[in-house]
Amino acid sequence: MEDLAAIERRAARIKLLLMDCDGVLTDGTLMLLDTGDEQKFFNVRDGHGLVLLHRAGLRSGIISGRSSSVVTRRALELGMEPGLVRQGTLNKIKDFEELRAVAKVQEHEVAFVGDDVTDIPLMQRVEFAVAVADAVPETLSVAHYVTQALGGRGAVREVVEIILKAQGHWNSLMQRYFTL
Repeated sequence: MEDLAAIERRAARIKLLLMDCDGVLTDGTLMLLDTGDEQKFFNVRDGHGLVLLHRAGLRSGIISGRSSSVVTRRALELGMEPGLVRQGTLNKIKDFEELRAVAKVQEHEVAFVGDDVTDIPLMQRVEFAVAVADAVPETLSVAHYVTQALGGRGAVREVVEIILKAQGHWNSLMQRYFTL
């Protein structure tokens, strides 16, 4: 893990925040229903963080090995562009390259938040590699930053705040909540 100044330098360059879903936007718990559907639980603060990121003109997306209509719905609710959400991926690097092309960004303009070994190849490619606090040890070892919050418990919000503060967006975004 790097020092605060290095983290801020990395965060200042970010135009696209990508993340895994299970274990990052959720706590990793899956409830499989008899209907074949599944349930996941998302944190509202993580969601509001992504809304703030979009208000600042930055973009976000998901690269997940699982497919779920719940993830599609949540991504749309949060304002993610459908072209920046990939599910059921067997090759995260291939999807990463395609999403970079869609977003028209370079590797040094991308942050990725992960929790498991399948996320390591992406974390090794991006400018700002983040592991959630409860990530597996191998993933923690390649992260530039490890969140204090657990996956699905505010970790994404924490990353968004770092990026928005490093880019000077935070105070102006907060004004709407403090106006009398």
